[in-house]
Amino acid sequence: MTDLDRWLQRLESRNTETIRLGLERVGEVFERLQASMGGTVITVAGTNGKGSVCAMLEAILLASGYSVGLYTSPHVLRYTERVRLNGREVDEQTLVAAFESVESARGETPLTYFEQGTLAAWKVFCDAAPEVVILEVGLGGRLDAVNIVDADCAIVTSVAMDHMEYLGDTRDKIGFEKAGVFRAGRPAICGDPMPPESLLAHAEAIGAPLWISGRDFGFGGDRQQWGYWRYEAPGSAGGLVKRGGLAYPALRGANQLLNAASVLTALELLRDRIPVSMQAVRQGLMLVDLPGRFQVLPGRPTVVLDVAHNPQAAGVLAENLSNMGFYPDTWCVIGMLADKDVEQVAALLSGRIDHWYVASLQGTRGLDCADLAARLRAAGAAPEACFDSPAQAFDAARKAASESDRILVFGSFMTVADVLGFLEDEGKKNARG
Repeated sequence: MTDLDRWLQRLESRNTETIRLGLERVGEVFERLQASMGGTVITVAGTNGKGSVCAMLEAILLASGYSVGLYTSPHVLRYTERVRLNGREVDEQTLVAAFESVESARGETPLTYFEQGTLAAWKVFCDAAPEVVILEVGLGGRLDAVNIVDADCAIVTSVAMDHMEYLGDTRDKIGFEKAGVFRAGRPAICGDPMPPESLLAHAEAIGAPLWISGRDFGFGGDRQQWGYWRYEAPGSAGGLVKRGGLAYPALRGANQLLNAASVLTALELLRDRIPVSMQAVRQGLMLVDLPGRFQVLPGRPTVVLDVAHNPQAAGVLAENLSNMGFYPDTWCVIGMLADKDVEQVAALLSGRIDHWYVASLQGTRGLDCADLAARLRAAGAAPEACFDSPAQAFDAARKAASESDRILVFGSFMTVADVLGFLEDEGKKNARG
């Protein structure tokens, strides 16, 4: 066990609450930490699409020659995935030193696992002093630990129904929480073409200039390339800016142009602080990579990994699957958390799946395979087998599928992580002969 493993185990055992929204505790420790930096900060919130937007921002800024810090969550295989400097995961020793600094500043103030990790990431960035820091919100926005840092530009990618027990049971309530990352007088971007009124009202109330997808910026394209447009001022019909001849993002999926347009808007509005050339935009979009977001693995049968875990993401996944072409059968490996809308997710994907292999997820929030299977049946799906883990379900699906079939692994970061870990171990064994 490494020193980082010991730290993470310590945090997990000390914090019985996995989620505890609020900025008072984390704000106290933030002040004591006395860590600051002079770079540009971009904060990204939203129900879906946050990871893709962060990855595109990082890739384009690196192609522009900037030093970049990126904080995201959750991780897939390693905790160090959450904190990156200049496109690379930070080493464990750097993270351990940051955890120790946060612990020293914490005193008797209780912090959750996520709060302590967020402050540690911020300490890493302050010590390294990158020119740009990209922060992905963990949950919501207004009361998320990431929001302790004032963003120079904030993006809300989408507003949909998820985490209702924490954020509210309507889009209006959820939209208000996500709009909390906006700051007065600083660019605010909404990638959702139909944002709830609460998000619009909050931006207006605090004086944050708000660009909305479809109204103030947008995109269009053909099979070879795409183009971007925006107005100089939000809500204005004047000052139209156009950028054409753009390469499609390397990230797969019909929704990625929506995310890319939000990214370009942020970079355009920050051009006085961090100018970016269109060549860097093209290069970044061609090179961007993000595991688990409609990730198609090489080989046969075709394997698709997607962390989709709510109805909006499931709807996008269903569309992306339909655009892949013909497969005789699609085998599904699914594992989900208990607080997710399993029934609606299944309803949206049932027409794309022929065989359901159901897996248990560990932890207090994980659904047992029998419970998940029952909820799938209630939604009209027909689970064929239950397994103790996604890796076991995937191994069985791979043996049952023909070379021309497709295997879909989805439902949670934990589901994708377990299968990726299984494949990584398998690859190491094969390499050893």
